[in-house]
Amino acid sequence: MLRQLIITVMGNVDAGKTQLLDTIRNTSIVESEPGKITQSIGCSIINIDTIKKISGSLLQKNKLEIKIPGFVIIDTPGHAAFTNLRKRGGNLADIAVLVVDINEGIKPQTVECIDILKQYKTPFVVALNKIDLLQGWKSNPHGNLLENIQKQNENTMLLLEKKLYEIVGRLSELGFNSERFDRVEDYTKQIALIPTSAKTGEGLPELLMVMTGLSQKFLEESLKIDIKGSAKGTILEVKEEKGLGTTIDVIIYDGSLKQNDIMVIGSVAEPIVTKVKALFEPKPLAEMRDKKAKFASVKEVTAATGVKISAPELDKAVAGMPLRSCEPNDIEKVKEELKNEIGEVIMETDKQGIVIKADSLGSLEALIKILKEKNIDIKNASIGNISKKDISDAEINRENNPLLSVVLGFNVELMQEVAPRNVKVLANNIIYKLIEDFEKWQQDERKRLEGKEMEFLSSPCKIKLLKGYIFRQNNPAVAGVEVLAGTLKVGVPLMKEDGIAITEAKSMQEEQESIEKAGKGKRIAVSFPNVTIGRQIHEEDVLYSAIPEEQFRKFKEFKKNLTHDEITILKEIAEIMRKQNPMWGI
Repeated sequence: MLRQLIITVMGNVDAGKTQLLDTIRNTSIVESEPGKITQSIGCSIINIDTIKKISGSLLQKNKLEIKIPGFVIIDTPGHAAFTNLRKRGGNLADIAVLVVDINEGIKPQTVECIDILKQYKTPFVVALNKIDLLQGWKSNPHGNLLENIQKQNENTMLLLEKKLYEIVGRLSELGFNSERFDRVEDYTKQIALIPTSAKTGEGLPELLMVMTGLSQKFLEESLKIDIKGSAKGTILEVKEEKGLGTTIDVIIYDGSLKQNDIMVIGSVAEPIVTKVKALFEPKPLAEMRDKKAKFASVKEVTAATGVKISAPELDKAVAGMPLRSCEPNDIEKVKEELKNEIGEVIMETDKQGIVIKADSLGSLEALIKILKEKNIDIKNASIGNISKKDISDAEINRENNPLLSVVLGFNVELMQEVAPRNVKVLANNIIYKLIEDFEKWQQDERKRLEGKEMEFLSSPCKIKLLKGYIFRQNNPAVAGVEVLAGTLKVGVPLMKEDGIAITEAKSMQEEQESIEKAGKGKRIAVSFPNVTIGRQIHEEDVLYSAIPEEQFRKFKEFKKNLTHDEITILKEIAEIMRKQNPMWGI
């Protein structure tokens, strides 16, 4: 038997996802046939009759016979929730609809959605929404989309093509070949782009037709289920319900679940074993998020569907966790299976790496996959708000590698009593932004640490004794100098072009004021101990800072923090030193 196709709708926050679903729902309502489409657990169940009603003429024209019983469209707030929808070996959704505002194009959040789709290898189509806002667009909600495009004025048609191919180009940069749905030559190699308007309903019949065709041609095997088998599901949300206590909103994607069935639910610690007390389906057209929504108690549900479950011990449940029903003698076996499944994602290692936290198992998995792609080591990965233990785990990194002394939190917060002193905590509800913030922090922190280390090195400099500015010949010698390059600092050892350190800059004055350092172009008075001007050093002599070999190697390590002048001086110093030792500084 084929189950309903599970579809998730995702995209930028203002791309029009919710309105797209609202329009599909409203289009399908007819007084004589109420309940053809039901709101259920943040998802919309669209049966076969509804699909035929919306896309009927297109299905006939394309000789498309519908075999699937309908769609379960996951109706989640924002793109982040998509990452909750995990099942073992991939994503809960069979296919995704990526909603893109055709006028705005692909935004950073859209890229994040595409990254997650790529990680889970989830097939998707693109709804190019808000075509009604294209300049000069004339809407025809009841007409065929392609015919309506042909009826637009030339400028509007050209604008549509321009916007469409800008998106084709951007998708190509992201590794996807795409084309307008009617021009797709091979659906296994090209992503279908369907121009739509959530406001007028234009393009929605074409969108449903493309998804129906794709599912039946390429996903039929994965839609086969045994509805008499044990239920398999994923938790969407954990909620407090008046009169019921803690309940879970679940998508059942395989088998059936009955009242009084034993359920095993995955957990961060030991799996939760409980018994189904009650199952609830929202009444037709009720919106689950509406507090006034009315529910109908049911004895049994079969895949694929959404359901609200009441049972004891659900206060320990976490969004994104797997759920299974089983017979009493299979409890231990199922618990072990779920532990293994969760263990694939939640991890703790002894090696160095950052600590990451997320709000759900699917979110965590998506974050891990993207971090691994960027070769970022992870020490601990777990679910829930950032705790004292997370801070302690990150702090251990500080001594060996302070750049890993960080906790990344996706859709989570720092617990109130936790005060991170020596650990950087970065939290965001957009994965790409979180990783971007982390990379920027590492870059800034690296510069800061290198700068701190460089403070203790002899700064590279090159100076010249000025003719006619000898103020004292010795004990100590005092002369006017010009800084030719780099920075002269008090205490820096100095050498001539023979490579032997003969003196240092003991003290410096500028306009009779003592100073600690002087940059390129400055003319200052410097005192030189242990030399006599006219013997060891002379007017117009050039002196260099006498940099020890190990410090020279450090400068090479921090080369990106040096100025062009400093690099030039270091090269000159190396040339001087290599006259005596060809391997100096290498």
